Amino acid sequence: MPGTPPTRFVYLGPEGTFAEQALRTIPAAERANRTPARSVGEALESVRAGDADAALVPLENSIGGAVGVTLDELAEGDPLVITREVILPVEFVLGARPGTSLPAVRSVAAHPQASTQCRNWLRAHLPDAVVVDVLSNGAAAAGAAAGEYDAAICAPIGATRHRLEVLADKIADHPDAVTRFALVSRPGPPPPPTGDDVTSLAVYIAHDRVGALLSVLMELAVRGVNLTRIESRPTGEALGRYVFFLDCTGHVADVRLGEALQGLRRVCADVRFLGSYPRHRWTAAAGERPVPAPAGLSDADYADAAAWLARLRRGDLT
Repeated sequence: MPGTPPTRFVYLGPEGTFAEQALRTIPAAERANRTPARSVGEALESVRAGDADAALVPLENSIGGAVGVTLDELAEGDPLVITREVILPVEFVLGARPGTSLPAVRSVAAHPQASTQCRNWLRAHLPDAVVVDVLSNGAAAAGAAAGEYDAAICAPIGATRHRLEVLADKIADHPDAVTRFALVSRPGPPPPPTGDDVTSLAVYIAHDRVGALLSVLMELAVRGVNLTRIESRPTGEALGRYVFFLDCTGHVADVRLGEALQGLRRVCADVRFLGSYPRHRWTAAAGERPVPAPAGLSDADYADAAAWLARLRRGDLT
């Protein structure tokens, strides 16, 4: 039912990972049923099938880039829409069973991406330890708690969940690293505009047309719509065929973005609307602000121009 807050959430599992930590920053999810999924595809399919109201999945990481499997899943199958984004600082900790000292650590469980992001710290503090690849940060914490490994690189929530003692925190080589997650639901009316919103699209260009991608960008640029991200993914149809994922500032209810969407509809082979939703406040707090519309391209300017044209059509030249 439109407007009804979700009560059944699914997230990329297992438990004790950054995805669960991100989901629990959403007040409605903290009070609701939360179920881990084995993959991004499984999480999104549970929403499509009606087994969950919303799914939280990773979109991109400031170090590793876009999460391709999430983009592919959003571009294919029955449509889903993003209703919220969560940006979470990636703060890895080294956890171990209580009583373990750092010099006693000889084996460390870690997801490959986690060990890569903590490479310098491991080299400086545990040069002789063997790093064992595991499937997730949650699995690393569980393995250390079970005594399979001396320690684990994991999310803070994983250390807490498995009652590990934190031997060192903030061990990532890039202290400002963040992961951006998307809360995805079945199609419905988007959240109302806030004045600081993001609209996400999957755009299929016309490959038999010269300058097709440029025409896409021009539809946005001439209306003062700021493009904040563009990512290409192969469609799987043939070599050289791509779908472009765009993030734009603005909301589908905004006049200038609405006109841009109409323009994209005219010049593209296909456009899939992936949602309009509030920009995460963390981003704004970090110093990023919405890019203002150029002179003559604000919603007020569009409204004034529309009113002027209406008068002309009535024969009123005053």
